[in-house]
Amino acid sequence: MGKKRIIKKAPGGVNQDMRARTLSRLPKIKLEKGVLHIQSTYNNTILTLTDPKGNAVTSASAGSLGFKGARKGTPYAASKVAEVLAEKAKLIGLKAVDVHVKGVGAGRESAVRSFLASDIALDTIRDVTPIPHGGVKARKPRRV
Repeated sequence: MGKKRIIKKAPGGVNQDMRARTLSRLPKIKLEKGVLHIQSTYNNTILTLTDPKGNAVTSASAGSLGFKGARKGTPYAASKVAEVLAEKAKLIGLKAVDVHVKGVGAGRESAVRSFLASDIALDTIRDVTPIPHGGVKARKPRRV
């Protein structure tokens, strides 16, 4: 039969092929000021960089970096996504950014902290999580 071959993987880090692929696809636009949208859910963290009008320039997510399953929603994955997007932003020429945070996931704060660790100036941080007011309509009373 022969000896079984076992391939050992590195434990749970960022897939370097995926990171290189995301950094290779850069837009041709040059941008001085932008808006960083962070959508943090329980299952994933998605970061989108837009111009001040709201047109998307580039984006990255935990899934696009090779994280799978429950690890996509962790603060570590969010920080790695923010680092990759900060590298992209520097290559675009971004100097200042407004941050809009949406969602209740674990990666909210770590994504902001990791992005700001790069040399990009922060103007404002806004929480744009939708909050229901009024709620849903109550059930009809049961007729017996």
